[in-house]
Amino acid sequence: MIQITLPDHSIREFDSPPTGMDIALSISEGLARNCIAIEVNGRLRDLASPVNENANVRLLTPKDPESIEILRHSAAHVMAEAVLVLYPDARLTIGPVVENGFYYDIDMQSISEEDFPKIEAEILSIIKQKKPFIRREMTRSEARERFKNEPYKLEIIDSLEGDVFSLYEQGGFMDLCRGPHLPHTGHIKAIKLMRVSGAYWRADQSRQQLQRIYGTAFFDKKDLKAYLTLLEEARKRDHRKLGVHLDLFSFHDEAPGMPFFHAKGMAVWNALLEYWREAHRDAGYVETKTPIMLNRVLWEKSGHWENYRENMYTSQVDETEYAIKPMNCPGGMILFGMKPHSYKDLPHRAGEIGLVHRHEMSGALSGLFRVRAFHQDDAHIFMTPDQIQQEIVGVLELVDRIYATFGLDFHLELSTRPEKSIGNDAQWEEATSGLRAALDDYGKGYHINEGDGAFYGPKIDIHIKDAIGRTWQCGTIQLDMALPERFDLNYIGKDNEKHRPIMIHRVIYGSIERFFGILTEHFAGKFPLWLAPVQIMLLPMNDDLIPASENLQKELLSQGLRAEVDTRSESLKKKVRDAQLLQIPIMVTIGAKEIETGTFAVRTLDGKVLMGMERSLFLEKVNNHIRKRILSLDIFA
Repeated sequence: MIQITLPDHSIREFDSPPTGMDIALSISEGLARNCIAIEVNGRLRDLASPVNENANVRLLTPKDPESIEILRHSAAHVMAEAVLVLYPDARLTIGPVVENGFYYDIDMQSISEEDFPKIEAEILSIIKQKKPFIRREMTRSEARERFKNEPYKLEIIDSLEGDVFSLYEQGGFMDLCRGPHLPHTGHIKAIKLMRVSGAYWRADQSRQQLQRIYGTAFFDKKDLKAYLTLLEEARKRDHRKLGVHLDLFSFHDEAPGMPFFHAKGMAVWNALLEYWREAHRDAGYVETKTPIMLNRVLWEKSGHWENYRENMYTSQVDETEYAIKPMNCPGGMILFGMKPHSYKDLPHRAGEIGLVHRHEMSGALSGLFRVRAFHQDDAHIFMTPDQIQQEIVGVLELVDRIYATFGLDFHLELSTRPEKSIGNDAQWEEATSGLRAALDDYGKGYHINEGDGAFYGPKIDIHIKDAIGRTWQCGTIQLDMALPERFDLNYIGKDNEKHRPIMIHRVIYGSIERFFGILTEHFAGKFPLWLAPVQIMLLPMNDDLIPASENLQKELLSQGLRAEVDTRSESLKKKVRDAQLLQIPIMVTIGAKEIETGTFAVRTLDGKVLMGMERSLFLEKVNNHIRKRILSLDIFA
């Protein structure tokens, strides 16, 4: 007798080992039709696999978050089969699930998006046949025989441990795979090929170049349509295009992956840093600055020379080897260790806007999102063990304050001890319990990523959600048990003995360059007034009014406002339209009447037109909006 315990704690008994489908049918036929996989004692399995012992079982339907990955994994197999039907000489390599879809790397003739319709037609034919996904097991020798004409699969088999391999078959197509998969291809209701690019086998430029075909799949055509709409909206918001259009930043061959910020971009940059400094002063931080280049001895001490050397830029000065810093932490350790500390000095919170460099592959560079030179808003908090919870809560409250200012919601994930780690069980238990207690105290809710922590300590990752629903991992809070040990940092406790401080690494913006890019897309270039690169555009109605407009500009600049004058000999209508295209929040028309009465004729980016506004009221409204960092473009409400 096999006892199956369901999530509602009800128990179902079976005379022989039931499959997932048997369990679903015992509940309802509707559930059986909708079910795609099972979770047995926390492990995902195919719906057709038997449960051979008493177990806790969860039946997965398309509503479960894990289901979409199973769907896309199965879709990758279907796409691979379709390609082989159309291109019999193609040779398959690997086809993993990635964020928002899947891809398959295939050694085949060059194709383009123009070839996608015929591949998609073949995919739909396979889907309509409702081919079951059947799991097989083979010995190493059997698998080698099965794939004897497929060199990439043979290489994969030779690289795997063990003597038995799982494969999945759908019709006459078979592929190496751990699974699980859908019950049959008919569960794929919406699929689309997205793009094709080149990729080297094993990411080795000396190996064969492959065709990487990307696709996505959903359980519902409406979800696919919504996703494609999101992509179109994202294309409109592309920060690389907006950066050029709004004259914010640029990239040049003289420094690949290292952005140049223009004057208007620096206006946004400085507003971001001014706010960061204000928020951190309020939260009890001091600001520090450490050198951009430090010698090899330091990087050996920190462990970076051994573990991160290939990503570091190095140089030799006075016969000594140096490295440009890829992160700010070791410099922060030096600063803390310069003088003795008492428990009364802790917590010590030190922030740094540090310029770091990391060597990224040229193919991985992507606007401001992936660069080689960037600034991190690092902070290092040194504390006693009993201060962990309060300090983590303090960081989370600061995170909440900062992200809310930009209209960004966020969710939290707690990553625990990985298989390879330093430190003893007691240290990890203390650190993880401290993070968990802080998250529970904070009360926002969080997801646990078992075994996904850093090797030196558990961490909290902070994922923000932008205006069109995309998520970005920017902030992180990490407990570090390695660097205080490596740098022999200590403080004198109440017992008058030396103790090792607990240390937090944390960033909120993360990479400021990347955060800048995210905000550009979040606001679609329509920055709120306090962030806008040009806050006010003065529009003289004719050339005779330019001198008066420039005098007004000087007055506004003296108030700390970012104002420009459009001195072109263009019509007022065109000047207004151009200012709107540049997403300037406030346009002030300067005519003879405005000069005579000392009033403003104001037009805002949200379409409001206000005539005869008193100058003092205008300045009061604008400065109040900026001071409070209000997001709305309704400035004169």
